[in-house]
This record gives sequence, structure tokens and C-alpha cells, in this order.
Amino acid sequence: MTPEKVEVPAAGRRQLAPIYGAGFVTAFGAHAVAANLGRYALGHHDSLFELGLLLGIYDGAEVVLKPVFGSVVDRKGAKPVMVGGLLAFALASALFVVGGDPHLLGAARFAQGAAAAAFSPAAGAAVAAFGGSKRTGRLFGGYGGAKGVGYLLGPVAGGALVVVGGYSLLFGVLAAVALVAAAATMAFVPHVAPVTRSRSSLVDLVHQVVNADFLRPVLMLGGATAALSAGVGFLPLLGARQHLSPLATGALVSLLAAVAAVLQPPAGRLIDAGRLRPPVAAVALASCAGGFLVALAVPGAPGIALGAVLVGAGVAIDTPLSFTLLTRSAPADRLGRTMGSAEVGRELGDAGGPVLVGAFGLISLTAGVGALAIALLACAGLVVPRSSRRVLGST
Repeated sequence: MTPEKVEVPAAGRRQLAPIYGAGFVTAFGAHAVAANLGRYALGHHDSLFELGLLLGIYDGAEVVLKPVFGSVVDRKGAKPVMVGGLLAFALASALFVVGGDPHLLGAARFAQGAAAAAFSPAAGAAVAAFGGSKRTGRLFGGYGGAKGVGYLLGPVAGGALVVVGGYSLLFGVLAAVALVAAAATMAFVPHVAPVTRSRSSLVDLVHQVVNADFLRPVLMLGGATAALSAGVGFLPLLGARQHLSPLATGALVSLLAAVAAVLQPPAGRLIDAGRLRPPVAAVALASCAGGFLVALAVPGAPGIALGAVLVGAGVAIDTPLSFTLLTRSAPADRLGRTMGSAEVGRELGDAGGPVLVGAFGLISLTAGVGALAIALLACAGLVVPRSSRRVLGST
């Protein structure tokens, strides 16, 4: 017998802020370090392969461990896993500072990724629980906006910290930020007792992950994340090919991240109001694809700027919509596992988007960006529900 979803008392801003803070920590921490690894690699004469390993080890830990920690959330509740993950993130960062050995950077990145694999699905499960049946889109929009701010500030703040005090200062700040988030979570986030779990077998897990109600939003989430990561990585390269300055290309990337961050909260409110329904996911992914095509077709800064806005808007709609659909379809006693498994799709999109562009980029940059646009359009066709008349949340 499948447990019924239990309505959790509505949480106010003070209770939600630490959960949003956890989203900020994982985004800020990942991008503050990743955006400055090139400087590290050059300073230590590392190869591009070694740089690639340092970039990928954080996401690799998340891909492997998120489903595991998602299941722990279902057994122990979201709050203790969130607190434990944030404390582990702070410890991993602090140990790098204390160790003082630059060669520990890879181990620190892996430990940070493992910690994020714990508190990220826990935060997602907490947002889903507190959203209930009426505020899920709004709360996921706010959570996504907080992560977007982390993506936006991470590279800039991380670079400034490295210039001022090296990697020790950067990791020290990351430890402090994670400690503050952990303390706030302990103080203000209510504990929600886990739902009594029904028996579950490996067959049950397979049935869940191959179900269209799970696969469709995961594909939406992976496509949006692929567009975001490829946009951040390759739109500046398009600008450089058109002789734009580094300042201009950096501003264009910031525009993409800012649009994605600012538009997610209002998109979430529209989802709750029933004005953004599941078929809109296809339009959002098509917007991402169109953004890349516009950036290719329209020369100069105006084309790349418009492309960045279109990609950012598509990401802003698709992300809270996909999480809301996952929440509505997830079994009440498997919410953590659902979020953790869905996050794997997100991480694969994060890595797969740039890899796809890079692979076809062996032909030309235009071919690489065009291949991504085609892939996003294909995803748009796959995520359209069989009945486009079905309203989000209807029975």
C-alpha cells in the first residue's frame, strides 16, 4: 500500500531561508572553485587532462552519491541530512586550508562534492515537503533563484578571493559560508518526520525510474542544465571569435545567469497558479535552443545578449516546473530518493551539454553549438505530455 502524502505546516521566510542558503552553498562553492581552476593548473603546470579531472571530480561524486543520500533522507528526514552535509562541506573546505598543500585540491573537491550530494537532495526534499500542494512551484522557484545567485557570484567572488589570498582564502570563506548555513538550518528549519516507508524492491525502483512521470521531468531538468552549462562555457567563446573583449563576454555570461536567477521565483508562482502547465516545458527547451541559434545567426554582442536572455528564460521556466512535476508524482515515502535520482539527470546534463558541443566542435564551433540546439529541440519534442490538456496538479 502506497503511503499518502502528508501536508506539512507552511514554512515562513525564516524557515525557508536556510534551505535556500543550502542551494546557494552548492552552486557558489562549485563555481567559485571551478571558474578558477585554470589559474591553478597553469600555476602548477598541470595538463588539460588533470584540469579536466579536477573539474569533473566534484560532479562525479554527486552523480554516484546523490541517490544514496536521497534514500537516507527518506529514512532519517531532510533536516539532519542537510545539517550533516553542510558540516561535511565546511570540514572538507577547512581541512584544505589547514593542510596547506595545493596537491590536496583534488581530494578537497571530491569531499565537497560528496557533501553536496548529501545536502542538495535533502534541501530539494525539504522544499517539496514545505511546498505542499499549493506552493511547490513558488518554493522551487525561490530555491532555484538562490542557486542562480550562487552561479552568478561564484566565479567573480572566487576570482577576487584567489587574487587577494590564494586558494586558502577561497576555501576558508567556503567553510564559513557552509557553517553559517548549517547553523541556520539547525536553528530555524523544522524537523519533518519521515513518512513510514513501505517495502521497496529493486524492481520497484526500476519501475519508478522508467515511468514517464519520472523520466519526463528528469529530461526537462537535464536539458535545461545542459543549456545553462554550455551557455556559460561557450557563449563567451562565440563572443571571443567575434572579437568581443573579455569584459563584454563576462557580462554576457552574467546576463544569462541573472535572467535564470531572477525569473525562477515568478515562474514558480505561475506554476502554482496553473498558468504554466507541463506542455510549456517544450516551449522553454525550444527557447534555449533558439537562444543558441540566435547567438550564431546574429553577429556581435546583440545576438549573443539576446541568445543569453532566451537561454536564461528557458532555464528559469523549466527548472521549477520539472521539480514541481517530480514532487507531484513522487511516492510520499520515496521523496528523497526521487530527488536524488533526478539530480543525477541534472548532473549528466551539466556535463553532457559541454561535451556535446565540444565533440561536434571538432568540426567547428558553429557545428558544436548547432548540435546542442538540435538536441534541445529533440528533448522539447520528448517532454510534451500525451495529453497536453492535463493541468499541473490535477487528478
